[in-house]
Amino acid sequence: MTTNNRGAALKSDIKLFGSTKVLVLAALLIAISVVGKSLRVDLFSVIRISAETLPILMAGIFFGPFIGAAVGAGADLIGCLVTGMTPMPLITVGAAATGFFAGLTYNHVFKSKLLPRIACAVAIARLVGSLMINTTGLYFLFPAMRPQLIWRPVTNVIMAVIETFIIYMLMNNKAFSSQLEKIKRK
Repeated sequence: MTTNNRGAALKSDIKLFGSTKVLVLAALLIAISVVGKSLRVDLFSVIRISAETLPILMAGIFFGPFIGAAVGAGADLIGCLVTGMTPMPLITVGAAATGFFAGLTYNHVFKSKLLPRIACAVAIARLVGSLMINTTGLYFLFPAMRPQLIWRPVTNVIMAVIETFIIYMLMNNKAFSSQLEKIKRK
């Protein structure tokens, strides 16, 4: 992809902010993420399974890195308010990075077949947003939690496989894909 094509593609991603349909869907994805954060399952106090990251990944993959980042940050901040948690800037940056890197990887880096493209986008987004940024934040913010952080890679791999499968099934559905393309057109 040439520099001009990349610039045009990124401008196209930014233009989606002006689309009412995209903003409504982004708000819906934020709401789903907040519900996912509220309905998490903690196994053995070390493994946390929730659906909070799936909508953030979907926003990035469906609408690009900027809307993915906005959904990630919005979901984290609103989720903190709803659950009574104190917002932590580094964790919010991690959520935004998850959406951003999912969108950047899927829409602008890899142009292979659908499944490897989704798998790479989810893996890179989880690696940067969750494993690198959020784990660093948790390490410094909660010293008592440090022994449990060793389980984060395992949890992230399990969740990444599940999220990749769900997003692939949606994107592989012709009716869903055609509706998504209609929404993205202004």
